[in-house]
Formats: sequence, structure tokens, C-alpha cells
Amino acid sequence: QVQLVESGGGLVQAGGSLRLSCAASGSIRGFNAMGWYRQAPGKQRELVATITSVGRTNYADSVKGRFTISRDNAKNTVYLQMNSLKPEDTAVYYCNGDLVYGLGHRGDYWGQGTQVTVSS
Repeated sequence: QVQLVESGGGLVQAGGSLRLSCAASGSIRGFNAMGWYRQAPGKQRELVATITSVGRTNYADSVKGRFTISRDNAKNTVYLQMNSLKPEDTAVYYCNGDLVYGLGHRGDYWGQGTQVTVSS
């Protein structure tokens, strides 16, 4: 079964750091574009950062200069390093990926989400 599994969320004080991981499991052959999204209570899910298969990155304005997305193709894993966290970064963070698996199948997958809470 192909799936994305996030880890690394938690409670941190404002100004602190967290590193989220998203690992693809199953008969994965590779993955194309990957991204992190977040959803705060009462708000719509929003894009945080994306990374292409060749490492090109894109960030929401609200996280530029504080967050860094990266990937390890050998481990089928994407990371989100979050520094200088603010209370407004509090949300459930979701990983999204365009995965290649099995005999050349391709599909869009979401992880289950990991809670990030930043206290003031």
C-alpha cells in the first residue's frame, strides 16, 4: 500500500524550530513534485512550500526566509525545516506528493497530517 507518513510535529515556543519529515512507503519507484501544506482551525488549507523533482523550491510569502523544504530521493523522503516559528504557524501540516509506484503507476497522495503548535 502506497502512503505518505509525516512525523516531527509537536509543541514549541515562539522562536523555536521543528523539522518535519514525510516518508513515502510501499512499492515506490520515485516521486516527482512534493509539497507541504497546512490548515489552521477555521481556515482553508494553504500551500507552505513545494519542491520539484530537480530540487526547485517555492515558498509561501509568510514562511520565506524561515522555512526550508528539501528532499532525499534515496530515502523517498521530503523534509520541512521550520525556524523562527511564530504562533501563527500553528496548524496541522500535511505532506503531498506525486508518486510513481509499482509498474509505472502514478498518483497524488496526502499524508495524515502532523500537528504543529507554537506557543507565545
